[in-house]
Amino acid sequence: MELCDYTIHELHEMMKRREITSRQITESVLSRIDQVESRIRAYITVLREEALEQAGTIDQKLQKGEIPLTPLTGIPIAVKDLICTRGVLTTCAAKILHNFIPPYDATVIARLKQQNIVMVGKTNLDQFGMGSSTENSYYGITRNPWDLSRVPGGSSGGSAAAVIAGEAIGALGTDTGGSIRQPSSFCSTTGLKPTYGRVSRYGLIAYASSLDQIGPIAKDVTDCAILLNAIAGYDPKDSTSVNLPTPDYTRALVPDITGLKIGIPEEYFIAGMDGEVEEKIWEAVRVLEKLGASSEKVSLPHTEYAVAAYYIIAPAEASSNLARYDGVKYGYRADKYTDLIDMYMTTRSQGFTPEVKRRIMLGTYSLSSGYYDAYYLKAQKVRTLIKRDFEEAFKKYDVLIAPVSPTPAFKIGEKTEDPLQMYLSDIFTIPINLAGVTALSIPCGFTRDGLPIGLQIIGKHFGEETILKVAYAFEQNTEHHKKKPPL
Repeated sequence: MELCDYTIHELHEMMKRREITSRQITESVLSRIDQVESRIRAYITVLREEALEQAGTIDQKLQKGEIPLTPLTGIPIAVKDLICTRGVLTTCAAKILHNFIPPYDATVIARLKQQNIVMVGKTNLDQFGMGSSTENSYYGITRNPWDLSRVPGGSSGGSAAAVIAGEAIGALGTDTGGSIRQPSSFCSTTGLKPTYGRVSRYGLIAYASSLDQIGPIAKDVTDCAILLNAIAGYDPKDSTSVNLPTPDYTRALVPDITGLKIGIPEEYFIAGMDGEVEEKIWEAVRVLEKLGASSEKVSLPHTEYAVAAYYIIAPAEASSNLARYDGVKYGYRADKYTDLIDMYMTTRSQGFTPEVKRRIMLGTYSLSSGYYDAYYLKAQKVRTLIKRDFEEAFKKYDVLIAPVSPTPAFKIGEKTEDPLQMYLSDIFTIPINLAGVTALSIPCGFTRDGLPIGLQIIGKHFGEETILKVAYAFEQNTEHHKKKPPL
């Protein structure tokens, strides 16, 4: 096994014993990138020289005792290219930001730098986070390491593909309607969407501000907890950040779930769902029951309205957030135009992909005079009902268990001609973002064709410790997370 195939916590223990250096880990990751990146295309920017320099500096400082050896010290981490990184190209996978270099770090990046991580690069995504397949990128399609003819999921497909392929030891993604959990399910990584307000959004380039959350994508549950420890916590720079104490999430990693109550939402097992996905979810429930948990079915009655509500709320917020990309202040500007209005129109039509333009138009329409009450206001009322469904369920159950996606990874190009089919692939993840609760995806098996399947563990607001505990118990009693793609 190469160093790039180990987990964060395994590499940390090896560094503690002085068996390896940060530079050796970084060189292993960069070597893997050389071997597989031309096939996977997980990255938009690889920081080769910068990463090696960072690693060398970290090794020197550790040797002199100038910095502490934290669980993330010297570990190569990838960052979704939707998160601002000072002095490093940040594109959102969009032509309109092809030359944007932020003058500041997002709060999550500043916190990772305090832990002395090595930033290995910026990963590919669906443009501005709008998509479920990482096919909507100006920089090309990312491919699933388990089957190069299939998508890695989206929009954090580059981060999930990089982690499972050994092109990074861990990564940051963002989740607006499932964009951490669905790629984690398709790629067999562990990905966690924190409670809205648990992780600062300062420096995250906004898609839908009331839904976006930054979270970790990792090789196992322990690594997920380590990354969450580093990025979680109150930030006065983010007005939606919640000022609550942040626990040490690694302390929740005990494999005892005796007496735990699991609710299984009936609405998450639907007609047309892949039979192998359903089979693996029920197998996972039986594993948890053997470990001392009890389960029963529960109803979340407003689930059927979630996709419709989401595709009014998210595009409405996107149409507002993306209005700033006009070719004036920064980013791409069209070469040929007749006047100011023509410059705006030509720049935006050339700078955005069809999917981004589709969502901007949907959002602008639903916010327009005469339609606001009929669409946007009604969608927000539905959102409140969905949130109440979860609050009622969590009065009785510690966690909810569900599939992440109705299917395993689909073929590249399979859904690009039918936006509605693409939107429906997020049917089990969207309600969590609308409610603002926390959830994670953990590997729970494979199809007969060798495609990964993810189990979704959903927790109440600020219930990250509970879902990590359940995930850890499941992981310690299964082998799914140990399998690697045959690259």
